[in-house]
Amino acid sequence: MSVKSLDEVKLHEFIGKVVNEWRAALSALTIFVGDRLGLFKAMVGAGGLTPDELAKRTGTHPRMIREWLASMAAGGFVIYNPNNRTYVLPNEQAVALTDENSPAYIAGAYASLASLFKDIEKIIGAFQTGKGLGWGDHHPYLFEGT
Repeated sequence: MSVKSLDEVKLHEFIGKVVNEWRAALSALTIFVGDRLGLFKAMVGAGGLTPDELAKRTGTHPRMIREWLASMAAGGFVIYNPNNRTYVLPNEQAVALTDENSPAYIAGAYASLASLFKDIEKIIGAFQTGKGLGWGDHHPYLFEGT
């Protein structure tokens, strides 16, 4: 295929879709980390927290929490207040991310996604052999998330 036959607009649209997929994959793993470390639960009802305050509440490193919060704010999971440099977990997000009894609870789905990343070599093998991958062969995160 020669470069002359490429539709530049379609190519740029496709690259935009790919970058969006990368963002979604990275976001899913970052959300899983937040769930696993109890970051969302530590924010419930706390009002605005600085990265240092959230790190102290969760026994994590402030620099890592600063980056995590910035990512969560960019994705609309938390709200950043530039006036006092704090982050808030809105009630609606809190219900979906922390209330395991709510029909809106979604955090488990991120554990399932994380299991697929851990199982990637097994999944590749299933494609090569056609044998599939049984439930019992998956990482435990799949069951936890389901």
